[in-house]
Amino acid sequence: MNGAEILVRCLENEGVDTIFGIPGEENLLFLEALRKSSIRLILTRHEQAAGFMAATYGRLTGRPGVCLSTLGPGATNFVTAVSYALLGGMPVLFITGQKPIKKSKQGRFQILDVVRMMGPLTKFTKQIVTAGSIPPLVRDMFRIATQEKPGPVHLELPEDIAAEETDTLPLSLTRLYPPHANPAAIAIAAALIKQAKYPLFLFGAEAKRADVCRVARDLIAKTGIYFFTTQMGKGIIDEHSPYSLGTAALSDHDYLHCAIDRADVIINVGHDVVEKPPFFMNQKDVQVVHVNYSPADIDEVYFPQHEVIGDIGNSLSQLVQFACNPAAPDYDYFRRIHQEINTHVYGAQGHDRFPDTPQRIVSDIRHTVADNSIISLDNGMYKIWFARNFKATQPDSLLLDNALASMGAGLPVAIAAKLLYPERQVVAVCGDGGFMMNSQEMETAIRFNLNLVVIVLRDNGYGMIKWKQGGMGLPGFGLDFLNPDFVHYAKSYGASGYRVSRGGELAELLSECLKQPGLHLIEVPVDYSQNEEVFFQELRDKTCLL
Repeated sequence: MNGAEILVRCLENEGVDTIFGIPGEENLLFLEALRKSSIRLILTRHEQAAGFMAATYGRLTGRPGVCLSTLGPGATNFVTAVSYALLGGMPVLFITGQKPIKKSKQGRFQILDVVRMMGPLTKFTKQIVTAGSIPPLVRDMFRIATQEKPGPVHLELPEDIAAEETDTLPLSLTRLYPPHANPAAIAIAAALIKQAKYPLFLFGAEAKRADVCRVARDLIAKTGIYFFTTQMGKGIIDEHSPYSLGTAALSDHDYLHCAIDRADVIINVGHDVVEKPPFFMNQKDVQVVHVNYSPADIDEVYFPQHEVIGDIGNSLSQLVQFACNPAAPDYDYFRRIHQEINTHVYGAQGHDRFPDTPQRIVSDIRHTVADNSIISLDNGMYKIWFARNFKATQPDSLLLDNALASMGAGLPVAIAAKLLYPERQVVAVCGDGGFMMNSQEMETAIRFNLNLVVIVLRDNGYGMIKWKQGGMGLPGFGLDFLNPDFVHYAKSYGASGYRVSRGGELAELLSECLKQPGLHLIEVPVDYSQNEEVFFQELRDKTCLL
């Protein structure tokens, strides 16, 4: 086999069934090897979108997604997606092409030091210099990508190495088992919980493994301790639970933070400080227990007093075995906060007016889609509203990025989710700014016959930045733009296009679109005046002395 063929064989050996990307002339031998393989190629319209899709594959399966680009501009277009995977903890293998490294007649044309560029953005990056080194390199890359914390790795395949012959074969697979926490650390954590009067559990993105979710549900059911989640931890336990205090969509001053401020012990399970903080630690008398695969990254807002380091599922199982019920808990206050959140957050469905308020949009979507649906959020003002007001029923049912928080990911993420789970309803919710950054991927969705709904929230500007600008008392400037006619834009790709023109119409249109095959785009004008009314006025005037 040549280098390209052994690389593809190694990918098949690792269980790879899909590659996302855009090949270039430097990838042609790899492309030919791919044609003869069992791996399907999802050809995209931009490398950034391919990277978002591969990262989502890794996020949803726990197995590294794989994506492909050529050298130079193809590789540089990967940078945002690589960063997205790095901060978000998503296992991905990025493969880029390169000119021949042993003899080339093209000088420095299109040549960048891609390996050096990828260094700060990946867990590991390497140029392949001999075809015979490919099997151990691929095996090592997949191990590194999936080790805690998961993330991106990068391989550069030069043209001449792709053509070089080798008689090597793929290596056998091995499985890594994370170590278990020290029993003494578990005992200390259990003792802190038993002594607590106002304990709370916090669940973050690293707790979304299937085995962890099961044990977490058991732990909450057996102890009756109230819990909340980070944005990327939503759905670890069904948020309809009577013990759920919702999601920390803001870092402070929300109804949830009344409970956080009352807590004397917070057991922080699987939270990573790359997420926007769910709360700010201070020097008050609260004990924070860090339960994770890796030690805490200490900073001025997060400095846990105790750490339980090891396999999270096993750590929670041991806490269950310790029967760590608080000896004399006082949950009356948390019950009242639970009711306040149900009334003022989940119960706030917005006014029946046009344009729709964010609360009404969230409520209409939640009550229209199935419980096992997948909602993919781009980044914008609406992400806070969805994180705060949308009750997630299971892990990864609300896909959002609270780490890099890049715009442009909503549609590519939804495409990857639909490719993985064709039987589930998938809806992408994008702002008009983020949608236009990768809107060309509508063609990709149509080419692969995906049944998908895209909701574009139109406010003709960068709404979240405008909110922050107003919050600083600054006059509006530099954040407004014009938009195409989204209905005609969708139809130009062969999709169906609709526009909400009256209050309450979104639920009707969405319900109808979910019943029909194909790609559907719904343009929804949105009224963000609720940002001021809720986040500045209502939350400022609330009282925690219930």
